Amino acid sequence: MRLFLSQIKKAVVNSVNARKYVAYSSTMADQMQNPQDPKKASSIFEFNAKNIKGEVVPISDYKGHVCIIVNVASQCGLAGNNYKDLVDLHEQYGESKGLKILAFPCNQFGNQEAGNTDEICTFVSKRNVKFDMFEKVDVNGSNAHPLWTYLQNTVKGTISNKIKWNFTKFIVDKEGKPVERHSPTTNPKDLVKHLEKYF
Repeated sequence: MRLFLSQIKKAVVNSVNARKYVAYSSTMADQMQNPQDPKKASSIFEFNAKNIKGEVVPISDYKGHVCIIVNVASQCGLAGNNYKDLVDLHEQYGESKGLKILAFPCNQFGNQEAGNTDEICTFVSKRNVKFDMFEKVDVNGSNAHPLWTYLQNTVKGTISNKIKWNFTKFIVDKEGKPVERHSPTTNPKDLVKHLEKYF
C-alpha cells in the first residue's frame, strides 16, 4: 500500500512539473515570437531579432556589453567607409572592451539593400565582417522592427525621430539603454571618444 501511495505521489509531482514546463515553454515561445511593446520597453534586452541565418536571437544575449546598433545598406555611397570603420572598431574593441556591433540591413532608403540574404552575406564576407549581422528589416513605418521603433523614440532625432538614412548609429550602454544617436555621415571611427564613456 505504501509503495502504491508513493507511486501515486510521484506521478502527481511529475504531472505538476510537466505542466509547469509546458507553461514555461509556452511563455518563452511567446516572448521569442512577440517582442516587447516598444512603448513599454525599458531596455533593448526586451526584444528579439532574427540573425542573418534566420535564427531568433534574444537581444538580452548582449547584456553587459556596450553596443553599436546600425542600419546598413550594401549599395549606399556610405557603405565603404562605414563598413571599413565598423570592422576596425570591432577588431580593436571587440575582445578588449567587449564591444558588440549589431548590423541590420534595410532597403527603405533609395532601394540600396535590394539583394537577398545570400547576396548580403557575400558582400559582408568580402569586407571581413565578423560582427553580428541580422535579417533585413524596416526601421521606419508600421512594419518597422520593434527594436528600431524603441531606439528612435528613446534617443530623439532632429526635426523628427524617424531614421533619416542608411548607417544611422545608436550607442547602447551595458544596461541596454540607448544613450547616443549618431547620423549616417558620422564615421564610426569618430565614435571612439563616445564609446569610451561607456566601456
